Amino acid sequence: MNRDLDVEVTVVGAGPVGLVLAAELALAGVSVLVLERRDAPDPAMKAQSVNVPTAEALDRRGLLPAAEAIQRETLRRVGPFGGPSADGVLRFTGHFAGMPLDPGLVDWSDPDLAAHTAVEGARMVPQQRLEALLAEHAVRLGATVRRGVEVTALQDTGDGVLVGTTAGPLRTGRLVGCDGGHSAVRRLAGIAFPGTDPEITGYQAVVDIADPEKLADGWSWSPRGAYRYGPQPGRVATVEFDGGPADRSAPVTLDDVQASLRRVSGTDVTLTALRATPTRWTDNTRQAEVYRAGRVFLAGDAAHVHPPFGGQGLNLGVGDAMNLGWTLAAVVRGRAREALLDTYDAERRPVGAWILDRTRAQTGLLRGDPKSAALREVVAGLLGTRDGTTYAVKAISGVTQRVDLPGDHPLTGRHVPDLRLSDGSRLADHAHDGGFLLLDRTPEGAFAASAAGRVRVVRDDGTGVMGLLVRPDGVVAWASDTTDPAGLEASLGRWAGEGR
Repeated sequence: MNRDLDVEVTVVGAGPVGLVLAAELALAGVSVLVLERRDAPDPAMKAQSVNVPTAEALDRRGLLPAAEAIQRETLRRVGPFGGPSADGVLRFTGHFAGMPLDPGLVDWSDPDLAAHTAVEGARMVPQQRLEALLAEHAVRLGATVRRGVEVTALQDTGDGVLVGTTAGPLRTGRLVGCDGGHSAVRRLAGIAFPGTDPEITGYQAVVDIADPEKLADGWSWSPRGAYRYGPQPGRVATVEFDGGPADRSAPVTLDDVQASLRRVSGTDVTLTALRATPTRWTDNTRQAEVYRAGRVFLAGDAAHVHPPFGGQGLNLGVGDAMNLGWTLAAVVRGRAREALLDTYDAERRPVGAWILDRTRAQTGLLRGDPKSAALREVVAGLLGTRDGTTYAVKAISGVTQRVDLPGDHPLTGRHVPDLRLSDGSRLADHAHDGGFLLLDRTPEGAFAASAAGRVRVVRDDGTGVMGLLVRPDGVVAWASDTTDPAGLEASLGRWAGEGR
């Protein structure tokens, strides 16, 4: 470590994104400090589940058993969530613009879905529980988390970043803003945040209801917007196309939720108590002009905001953190050149733009006007088919996400599939140390010879794909169905650099 630095990397924000990033850096031997302006974790209701890539990231770091325990406890507390598929297995499919996706219609044998099943028991992980799990994980690996500290200034000096905070100044090698949609890091770095203004005010709450029979189960629409009641008792969500709230940060009261629910439902339903800290949200949709400015980076909501349909913001941010974590660690530890950091923006920006457009589409479908209602009928018809539902579930689950990498193998650029090995282990079991993995199924270990000690080699006698080079973020950098190592050396040189 440079003795002129207080810490090699400072992460601003102790939500799931900042904690994942801190853990990845600490796992790689980087000194990391997390600064969080809140004195305690945010108690507000947020995402109630994670997608497949997020659950698989937990799996690769040995956190799958803990996530599975959280899902079991959550289901005991809230009751059944989702529904059985044709094979009788409980599946979580979600919705698209309030239109439920029937698990019984999904083709679960589709190769994209069938390749990612090991984490099905770790999807129902509410954000509050996820934050607690990740905080313990990051601290156990050596990260330092300081709460009640706000960033007030920053200066990129070319060889470090001077950071002003309410606890005093510090000098860090790199600074990463994971501090939400109103990111102080983004503002202080002067990074533009273009996008579309809000049309919606939404509320989410768990409440006691004096007369629940006045509400319909599931999603319902009206000219004023839409509301959802369920799936567990007392859980309500509303969507109003009112141009957005005057003050989104104002505390949400029981009267706020009741008034919104009455307007969109057209009833005089009466709410008697709040059972969880409610949230107010909008469809404000923006993406940072750049994800990196010199030694300053953005990840999660600091880099992109959109409506919270399906908890996509949480999952998109975790993907950012997994991608940035290994590349930043490789450069800080001297295993890769500075140019590797340019791949962060190049790879994550297109994924973010795609998610933003998916949420914009749902905003259009949720409107209460006759044209949107007619379009909703058309889309509902498509989602009522086997192909339509399967397509939507694949997109929402994240299994089709891909980054543009060299190579023509269909797995290149995709998240590595579940692979069970001949010794009874899974490939993910060998990824707990956060390094590269090279799966070698050639009879003579031809691929391992090319690795030359630069990455962890997993030899296997199984069938199927013969070789895979998997990056620390779970993305396949190279793959082969034959014993030909063509392209492996180039991929190792591009990504693994000087090795572990």
